[in-house]
Amino acid sequence: MPDQIILLTGELEGPYLSRMLWSHNPDLQISHVQDVLQLEQCCLASTSSTDDTRRLVAFVVGIIVPGAVIDALPGPAYNFHPGPPNYPGTHPACFAIYNKATQFGSTVHVMEKTVDSGAIVDVEEFGITEDMRFTDLEALAYQTSLQQFSKFARHLAVSDDPLPTSPAKWSGKKTTQHDIDEMKKIVPDMTEEEILLRFRAFG
Repeated sequence: MPDQIILLTGELEGPYLSRMLWSHNPDLQISHVQDVLQLEQCCLASTSSTDDTRRLVAFVVGIIVPGAVIDALPGPAYNFHPGPPNYPGTHPACFAIYNKATQFGSTVHVMEKTVDSGAIVDVEEFGITEDMRFTDLEALAYQTSLQQFSKFARHLAVSDDPLPTSPAKWSGKKTTQHDIDEMKKIVPDMTEEEILLRFRAFG
C-alpha cells in the first residue's frame, strides 16, 4: 500500500481529489504540489525510507514533469490528460475543434520523459456537436477526467501494483504552445470561414 501520493494539480482540484483518495486510504500522506519547483522539492529532496512507496499523479496540468523526477520515483507515475490519444500535447480541444473532429475524450497514461508518450491505461470518449466551441470541449474533457480519477482512485490509494494498461496507442501531432500562438494569428488573405473557425477553435 502506498504511503505517499504526490498530487500535481491545480489549487481547486487538490483538496477535492485528496478527499477522494483519503476515502479509500485515510492514512495516505498526500503532498499537493502545483508547480515544478514544489514537485522537485518533494521528489528530489527526500531521502526517507518512504521513498519506495511514493506515487506521482498529475491531473489536468500543463506542466512538463522533469526527467529527474520521473527517474527518482520507484514506480510508474500517472497523468490524466484532457484529450484522447490522437490529440497529444497542449490544448487538445482547440485542435479537435479546428480539425472538425466528431469524437473527443480524455486519457489516463503512464508518464515518461517524453510528453504524452507513455503506455495508455484508459480512454473515455464522447461526441462533438457542431455548435461546440473549444471551451465547451475542455469542460467535457475535464468532467470525463474527473470520472476517470474516481474510477482509479481506489487502486492509486491502496495498491502498490501498477495500473493495467490498454492496447490504445498515441497518434497524431503533439501540439505545443507555439502551435497555439501561430493558430491565433489572423492574416489579411484569410477567408471569413477560416477566421470564424479559428475563433471557435482558439478564441
